[in-house]
Amino acid sequence: MKQTFERFDMKAPPVSTKWYLRPLTIALSLPDTFKHRAKITRIGTEGLKPPYVMLCNHNAFLDFKVATRTIFPDKANYVVAIDGFIGREKLLRDVGCICKRKFTNDLTLVRQLKQVIQNGDVAMIYPEARYSLCGTTAVLPASLGKLCKLLGAPVVTLICHGHHVNSPFWNLHDRGVKPTEAEFTLLFTPEQLKELSADEINEKLVAAFQYDDFAWQKERGIRTPYKGRAEGLHKVLYQCPACKTEFRMDSEGTRLFCKACGKRWEMSELGELSALEGETEFSHIPDWYEWERSNVRREVEAGTYSSGELQVHVDTLPNAKKFIRLGEGTLVHDMKGFTVRGTDVDGDPFEMLKPVPSLYSCHIEYEYLGKFGDCVDLNTLEDTWYVYPHGTDFSVTKMALATEELYFAHRRAIGRPCKPGLA
Repeated sequence: MKQTFERFDMKAPPVSTKWYLRPLTIALSLPDTFKHRAKITRIGTEGLKPPYVMLCNHNAFLDFKVATRTIFPDKANYVVAIDGFIGREKLLRDVGCICKRKFTNDLTLVRQLKQVIQNGDVAMIYPEARYSLCGTTAVLPASLGKLCKLLGAPVVTLICHGHHVNSPFWNLHDRGVKPTEAEFTLLFTPEQLKELSADEINEKLVAAFQYDDFAWQKERGIRTPYKGRAEGLHKVLYQCPACKTEFRMDSEGTRLFCKACGKRWEMSELGELSALEGETEFSHIPDWYEWERSNVRREVEAGTYSSGELQVHVDTLPNAKKFIRLGEGTLVHDMKGFTVRGTDVDGDPFEMLKPVPSLYSCHIEYEYLGKFGDCVDLNTLEDTWYVYPHGTDFSVTKMALATEELYFAHRRAIGRPCKPGLA
């Protein structure tokens, strides 16, 4: 019998933060922002009052706390992925959260954001739609400029620095980085939005979102003496630059190493890498990551990219109650996009196809919740699937890079290449 699930009500109107929860939001945010001595610089935003659109970069949960402190006592509606609602839907709705399934074209969200502006509140959006994998800018949706024009309210950015090196996506341990910094900047007034084209707005947004947390750390001389600071880094740096082998990298303590050729690198307290023997191919972590991207791009351009057929299990999140085991199956990510097929717990077939043009990027997780393993998060407007490959001959980081490079190649092929920093 085919499984049926109660679905999350994605069309529910945004709720202006309940008055009795406003003190709670700031009380939960202040301790960590003070702990990290967060320095917030206001540029053109002195005296700014809602409604306005607030675009934030995304590196760690600390982002939300700094954002809440930045706008207090004003109220905001936060766009949050559905997995953030698990087990606490009513609370998150009451503090003003709006649910979104990642990397889907959702016109309902546009209507909800318009309502936020009409309500006189702050529409807080994280347009990168995922934590940065190595503390640098992720691709922004090309629709962002059009959305800003449509909403017609002032547009500000909050760009935080230090949150990735403090608690990187690949190892969430709090390293006690301080001070962290953030710039709260007015980019556009309503009058400027009317005068500028969506492309001109996008160009300025891309420029505003340029950041590099590891470069920031080195420039500030901020040390992280945490003894496990390299642990998990192999999830991002999955290919050895010495022997070029993929999926054999590992890490322990302050070291990164290749299990194929044995080469080792030490991660310093300033976040720099140095080879323990031979050449240091990349001392700057984002440079290694971009080298991996260039290799994926070559596979895409040659038409050879493929993950192969991976055995997987799939968990579904139709609502905010909990993940439900959908069943076992296979995942293929190749030149056609994502193909997930399998059989659910009732013996019925399931399938999700995400062709290349439908997905400009994707969300991944490393060791989800510390116990479930690496996964790819694929979404429709009605469902979210967490797809967990089995074995070790894969990298979800490579799948994320390939998703972007496949999309860029598709756009070039149809004569509509993406502009730098946009999808």
